[in-house]
Parts: sequence; structure tokens; C-alpha cells
Amino acid sequence: MSQARVSDRVHVRAPGKVNVFFEVGEVQSDGYHDVASAYQAVSVYEDLWATPSDDFTIAVSGTVDVSGVPLDGRNLAVRAARLLAEEIGWDGGVHLEIRKAVPVAGGMGGGSADAAAALVACDVLWDAGLSSADLQRLAARLGADVPFAVLGGTAVGTGRGDQLSPALARGRFDWVLVTSTDGMSTPDVFDELDRQRAQDTVDIAPARRQPTVAPAVLHALRAGDAGMLAAAVRNDLQAATLGLRPELAELIDLGERSGALAGMVSGSGPTLAFLVADEESALDLQVTMSAAGFAALHVHGPVAGARIIPD
Repeated sequence: MSQARVSDRVHVRAPGKVNVFFEVGEVQSDGYHDVASAYQAVSVYEDLWATPSDDFTIAVSGTVDVSGVPLDGRNLAVRAARLLAEEIGWDGGVHLEIRKAVPVAGGMGGGSADAAAALVACDVLWDAGLSSADLQRLAARLGADVPFAVLGGTAVGTGRGDQLSPALARGRFDWVLVTSTDGMSTPDVFDELDRQRAQDTVDIAPARRQPTVAPAVLHALRAGDAGMLAAAVRNDLQAATLGLRPELAELIDLGERSGALAGMVSGSGPTLAFLVADEESALDLQVTMSAAGFAALHVHGPVAGARIIPD
């Protein structure tokens, strides 16, 4: 493809996510697990600007600690840009500038949001004209959470979490997120889950079937009922995350005693997600957790996936 382009600078914003439900099946022969997840995109965002370049380069800043974010070909956003270039036959490069607000290695899909933003931005910058379905197909080659960051809203993910079906969610759900400066490795959490299951096959062994999202979760989302959803949320990775970081259990208990309808580990952690009844309750809990010395953020969902922002 020639290097004609429709813009010299493209700005894309992509959301973080919470897993309101996450069921993990047995480990497969390739080392991965089948999962079933109910994703909700929430109002904490990664901002990415793409500008023309002869090579693939990246700069990262943000309101969160970005010291561990790679600035080379290992970065998921750079990998996304290279993948799209290969797909469309683009013979140039791109410079990506990312401003992060989603906690790094916090179980909220910040890196996946960066990759989704890079796909959307480069599609416009290079005038590729790919559909959302095309971008989601490429996104699935980058990681399980990347297609959802393209799609946004609320969705059910199966397989490795990347086979998406949009889910109806009425109204607004308010969350308080309690973040940590120390991230966690997703592979380490899955390894811990496998270790725990091998030791205690009665209580936390995977179901002998394909993982599915509980109907009660989907009913609650359709009803827009936070109380109903609180009774149905679940994360199979939570036991493993708490096994590695036991102090988080006390924090979940504090949040629930302070007014949260439910508290849970977000994804593989260590970010904790507290579902609350409404915006006022969220602000109250945010103040309580902040006063106790924790970094707390009020967000809501569902919100749109990666999208162009006019500058």
C-alpha cells in the first residue's frame, strides 16, 4: 500500500474493563485455559495519538506508574501497529504516543486498550478502511482482552475470552476501583489457580464442561439492577490472587463493610472492583477508602470501546 494518508495525527481513546464474571475451565494441552467472561468497559481510559513515521516508535506517560511499560517491540500497541501494517501491506511506520490512566498490570486490560487504540488509530491514519469486525479479528491475535477493548460496552467472551457476543446492559453501573502500585503477572495467577486446584479438587476444581456465564449475571445486566448483579458476580481467579496477595482479602472486607454491594478482584488483580448502588454511594465509598490510605477511583459502565477523539 502507498503511504498516502487521510490524517497526520489521529487520537483514539480506549477504556479499561472489569470482569463482572469470570469462570475458568481446565488447562488445555497448549497451556491456556478455556474461560467464560462477562466484560464491562468502564470510564477509565488510555489515550493514544498516532503520527506518521518511517519506523515503529512509542512514548508512554500517564497518571499511573508507567516505569514497567516496554518502549520497544514488546509493547502490545507497537505489536498491534505492526500487525495491521502487515495485514494491509503498509510500507511505512508510525509513532505512538500513549497517556495511560488504567493501572499497569492491574487486571483491567490497560495494555489491551492500548493495542485496540493502536489498531483503530492506524486504520484511520493509513486509510485502511477495515470494519470493526476486521479489527476485532486482528485484535484476537494479540490477546484475549484486545477484541473487547475494540468493541466496548458489555459483552460475553468465551474460548480464551476473545470470542465475543455483545450483551444487553441497561442503565448505569457504578464501581469504585482500589488500585495498587505493585502489579501482578496474569500467568503467575493462572499458575497459582492450577496449583490450588491440584491441591483441593473438591472446592475449586473446574466444572467438567465448557465454561459459561451464569444466567443470573445476564439477567441482572439486562435489568440494570446493581443489587441483582452483586449477588451473581464471581471471579474464579480471585482465590489464586488472594493466595499470592492475602492482604487484599482484608481490603475486600473493608469495602463491603463500608457500603459496597460486592467486592471482587478485577481480572487477575491486584485492582479490586467494588460494585455500589449508585453514584452517591460510589462517592461515599471512594472517600472512605481514600481516607484509609488507599488509592480509590470512581468509574461507571458500560462505556464505548476504542473510538476516535477529535483534537
